[in-house]
Amino acid sequence: MIHLSTAELSAWVGQFLWPFIRISTLFMFMPLIGATSVPARVRLVMGLSIAFLIMNIIPAVPVVEPLSIEALGIMIHELAIGLTGALLLQIFMATFTTAGQMMSMQMGLGMAVMVDPVNGVSIPILAQFFQLLSFLMFLSLNGHLIVIELLINSFYLLPVSADIHFSDSLDQLIKLGAWMFSSALLISLPAITAMMVVNFTFGVMNRAAPQLNVFSLGFPMSMLCGLLALLLSVANISGIYLQLTEESMALLRAMWGQ
Repeated sequence: MIHLSTAELSAWVGQFLWPFIRISTLFMFMPLIGATSVPARVRLVMGLSIAFLIMNIIPAVPVVEPLSIEALGIMIHELAIGLTGALLLQIFMATFTTAGQMMSMQMGLGMAVMVDPVNGVSIPILAQFFQLLSFLMFLSLNGHLIVIELLINSFYLLPVSADIHFSDSLDQLIKLGAWMFSSALLISLPAITAMMVVNFTFGVMNRAAPQLNVFSLGFPMSMLCGLLALLLSVANISGIYLQLTEESMALLRAMWGQ
């Protein structure tokens, strides 16, 4: 018969429980896996499975009393790591949604909205298109596997502990807002530039020939030219996506101390 002391039992449970909190927090809020269309039980099972598989290969966790202040500090530490990773991935995906919204406003399609099944809100059609495109490219590049690899490596550089250091991560999170809008502008800049040229052309036509009905002629032409610019932008988006992926993974490594 196997006899386990309270300390041994706490160490065994902690070796599984603390990694599970970090992993499940990331899975609950990250894109794709954390979408509302994915049942919470599926995300829970994924977190349990990965935590069980890595519990014997990660560094030993501190042995603390379950209802102590140290245990609360460890829980906050693990939750913070999982949340920062999930937030960065959400901002990365929101970059493409923002780019689609910028294009929609310039093309006159800002009112053409549909329900986003991932987030449960209404967004422009082009934003939905870019969001689905980013999801497909993320999966095609094995982005989900890269995130899991970074998550496992984080246990070596950010081991389970009650020491909470948020200063570096908060600085990185503050910079993410500027990074998101600048990246979205980089994606949508060709289409925005083309639409500015089209609008300027119709403005000149209106001054040269006031009898022309610029509104009835300009609106369909703006959408047509915008769709053509969108086609050219999508054809070259793979290079931009790879660049943004490398930048986002570098930010994730910086926040996780890698």
